[in-house]
Amino acid sequence: MKKRTSLNSVLLRCTVVMVGNFFGFMIQAAEPTLVPFTVKAEVAVQELSPNFCWFHPRPAAIPGAGKDGKPAVIVTLMKHLEANDHYSGLYFIRTEDLGQTWTKPVAIPELAWRKQGDNITVAVIDTTPGWHPQTGKLLVIGAKILYTPTGDFGSLEKLPRSYETSYATYDPKTNRWSGWKELEIPHTEDKFYRCGSGSSQWLVEPDGTLLVPVQFQPKSGGDYQATVLKCSFDGETMKYLRHGTELAIKGGRGFAEPSIAKFQGKYYLTLRNDQAAYVTTSDDGLTYAKPKVWTFDDGKELGSYNTQAHWLGHSDGLFLVYTRKGANNDHIPRHRAPMFIAQVNPETLQVIRRTEQVLLPERGAMLGNHGAAAITEHESWVTDSEFISRLVDPQAGTRPHPRGADGTTWVGRVKWSKPNNLLSPAQKAPLKK
Repeated sequence: MKKRTSLNSVLLRCTVVMVGNFFGFMIQAAEPTLVPFTVKAEVAVQELSPNFCWFHPRPAAIPGAGKDGKPAVIVTLMKHLEANDHYSGLYFIRTEDLGQTWTKPVAIPELAWRKQGDNITVAVIDTTPGWHPQTGKLLVIGAKILYTPTGDFGSLEKLPRSYETSYATYDPKTNRWSGWKELEIPHTEDKFYRCGSGSSQWLVEPDGTLLVPVQFQPKSGGDYQATVLKCSFDGETMKYLRHGTELAIKGGRGFAEPSIAKFQGKYYLTLRNDQAAYVTTSDDGLTYAKPKVWTFDDGKELGSYNTQAHWLGHSDGLFLVYTRKGANNDHIPRHRAPMFIAQVNPETLQVIRRTEQVLLPERGAMLGNHGAAAITEHESWVTDSEFISRLVDPQAGTRPHPRGADGTTWVGRVKWSKPNNLLSPAQKAPLKK
């Protein structure tokens, strides 16, 4: 009996070890392969003014349009004026040599303010540019907004179509910009009374169709909701085809500034709320699961709230760019500096803490309204501007912040340890003249 008991014990221990190794393998297999990267923050533009600061800089690469067959990079940006959320018409800066040199900000006359009657100004804000390889056009998508002469928009929000998705194009072959157009969508008299794609990353599908995240508010007001629009684009006109799940949450002004990414056949959406940042997934880009709060892989909340987050995609990994509390930054409003980047576990929808790096520095001013895009197979860029405004500092624009902020528009270079094969052949090929 003792021998039998001993044999059973050995078998039991072997079984436990095998089962433990199996589940250990399962856990390890669920973790993504890490993609090492390095970061470097560089200055693209630096300007101090008591009347404005540069804001919403977002990059897009035009394949083959730069020096020696490299991409040219255009960063669209605008002036934040003296009133809260009062923005100018659109400007751009451009580099032909991957950021070694930059132009000064150039106003785009076709995309300047427009007048609506005697006392209303029409602007398009929160713009995000992107390359549409199927048509060879740079497409800029943003949100139309109405201003009074003093820069107030809140008093005009009840007007029909006071906030709606707008777009424009740039043709690098002719060096011409189009004017703004508004995207025609259904239900503008009720559900989509206010519906705009503001500060949202959007996607181009292989067939040239677009997936465009928007935030919307019914005529009755209340919290914002988010959804993704599927649109066609022929190089000149965007057309609404359908929209997906209408995502809602009570409180914190709802869901806003959604941004979309695609990684290994699955779609990911990050969402802003006043209390926390959220994330959800979809198999088709339109139908989404219930959003969950962003957390680190140790289960603790990420700590990002009341601002936008954006994606950087790599063929071997998915990355999030964000700000958060808990970084010795309680002196920064809404903890909106420094800017972080980290790899995401696409299965658990958690940020892998050990991969987190500071991408853009905290120098006493808010960041947060940033852009993120692949530039080459070896680099992706994140752009942001320091918020130097008299809304937060009566002496803003007259001298640098004591901690160093001086109105810099940053380029955060993310250099990959392995090539990013997400760029399509059309995005790598030189531009045909």
